[in-house]
Formats: sequence, C-alpha cells, structure tokens
Amino acid sequence: MASALSIYLGREAAGRISQEGWSAELFSLLLGASGGPKWLILGQLDRLLFGDFLQRSEGILSTLGSSIGCWRHACLAMQDPVKAIERFEAAYLSQHYAAKPTTAEVSQASLAILQQLLGDTGATRLVNHPRIRSHIVTARGRGPTAASSTPALATGMGAAALGNTVSRHLLSHLFQRVVFHSGAQPNPGLALDDFNTRYCQLQADNVQPALHASGAIPFVLTGERDISGAPAGHYWDGGIIDYHFDLRQYHGQGLVLYPHFSASLAPGWFDKFLPWRRAAIHDIGKLVLLCPSPEFIADLPLGKIPDRSDFSRLPDDKRIRYWEQCIEQSKALAQEFGELIQGSDPLRGATLLG
Repeated sequence: MASALSIYLGREAAGRISQEGWSAELFSLLLGASGGPKWLILGQLDRLLFGDFLQRSEGILSTLGSSIGCWRHACLAMQDPVKAIERFEAAYLSQHYAAKPTTAEVSQASLAILQQLLGDTGATRLVNHPRIRSHIVTARGRGPTAASSTPALATGMGAAALGNTVSRHLLSHLFQRVVFHSGAQPNPGLALDDFNTRYCQLQADNVQPALHASGAIPFVLTGERDISGAPAGHYWDGGIIDYHFDLRQYHGQGLVLYPHFSASLAPGWFDKFLPWRRAAIHDIGKLVLLCPSPEFIADLPLGKIPDRSDFSRLPDDKRIRYWEQCIEQSKALAQEFGELIQGSDPLRGATLLG
C-alpha cells in the first residue's frame, strides 16, 4: 500500500537523523510556504508537529513563512498550538463570499480569520514567545506596485511578470522584501541578501497587519499600507518574492523542517509559471521536506488538494464538504509521521537527496 507521506532528506539531515533519531533539538528553522487553502492538507500534520514533536525541544526555533505559511506558524506561537489550529481551521472553512467579492470584502474576512486565530492575547504571545522566533515575509511595493489603484497596480504586476521571466533579479525593481521578526534581532542564518531585504521588529500592534499583508494577494485583497515600525508604503503577499523560498539562502547550523504541499518548489510566485525556474532540492543538505505523496493526492475526492479555485468552482456547501473530506484523509500524514519518529528505523521510507 502506497504511503500517504513523502519524506525527502538532504545529505546532512539524513546523516544526523540516522545517528540521533528524530530529535526536535536537531531543527533550528521551520519553513512555511504560500498556498492559500492548500494549507488545509497540512493541518493534521501541523497538529502533531506544533502540539507534540516541536515541543520536545527547549532550544530556539526560528520560523520563516510567507502568506498562509506564517499564519500557520502563528498557531505554533500560541499558548495552545493545537487549539489555535482548530480555531484557524474552523474560521477558514466558514468563509462565504458574494459571486464576485470586492477586495475589501475578502480583506475583512481575512482579518476576521486572523482575529479568531490570535484571540485577544495572541499578538503579544507571538512577540514575546520565549522560544519561537517568528519571521513574517512581506513584499513592499515599489513604483506602480506601491499603488492601491487597479490600473497602476495592473501595470506594475504585468511588468513584474515580464521582468521575472528574464531574471528573478529584475523583480527587485518592483518589490522589496520586508521581514517582520520577533526578538531584538532576526536569526543571523536568515540574512537574506537579495531584494534589498529590510528587517523590522514585531510589536503587538503590528503583528496582525504584518500577517495580513503577508497573505494579501494583489487584486484579491487590499494589502496593508504604512505598517507601524516599517518603511512607509504598500505591503503585499510575501509569496510574490518568496512563494516556496530559495532554500540556498539559509545559513543556520540546524536542520530545516519544511512541511509542504509537494516536492516541487518555485522560489517566487511568478516562477510557478516557469518550469525552468523550479528550485533544486537535491543540494540542500539540511533539508527535511514532508509532503503528501502523489498517490495520496490522487486518492483525494477531486484528485487534488484544496486550492483557491475551489471558491469559484464549487458552491459553498460542496466546497466545505470537499475540504472537510481532505482534512479527514490527511490524518494519514500525521499518523505516518508519528509512526516514523517512534519507530526503530528513522530513515524508513525516506528519499535521500544529493
């Protein structure tokens, strides 16, 4: 019977896990990608990782996430991560929109989901967490992408798409990476050296705007303007620059834990349309990538994991039922990982990279 969970281990990760087993102490970075409703397929695995496995360490763990990835990570920083995931999931499932919702309507719903996740004290908890160092990635617009008007923004996004086709570097003319971090300083292993990266400290009053900006897809949400403690300007979805991340930029000492939607990685959002821009994972020695197997995905009700197209393709009742079925079946991912970390062979079923 095919496995539900695919596990990819870089050379260094495989060596250390082989010697030391699945110890939470091995990991110093947790990655979370953009992906909208795709996160629902990871919710059960997140419950195990956030509520149990990652709690077995007393060391500092940095999180780096864009869009829905950093929303998931916010759950880890709450007092009870599993209950936070449950609140997040329930609020996310209950989204309802008009046939053609405005950006203001979608933004209002997104802010309500964040409020459910964070509650009254979650922002303060995230900022002051004794062990979890949060890093929230946003994309600050430059030139026409700094505009909130649709025509100017459309011009900027079109230029960004064309420029990125030629070189990912050209995207930096239209977007700046701004990383909001908890703690006095960001993780030195996350000294990202492209896109004129700016680091800004999280405070309780800018946690929700930073999280909301990180998931603000242009033309779908309104974005956030002039976030407290950060350079003036308009902030958009961090996935524009860091959709699945360029893993070669991490320079930390510990391993990288990356629960993801698939083994195919595109550094930035525009790169997902460019097959030649797929990120190579075979030379990332510290990587531990956990994702649904192709066989598991093929066995889902629609033969795919949830995605944003479900809002337009399915009536609300059918969409919610389909998402709930995917969530139920995804318990197999958590079960298999739980069996692996408790088993006698820590590399059982893993694909070794490099």
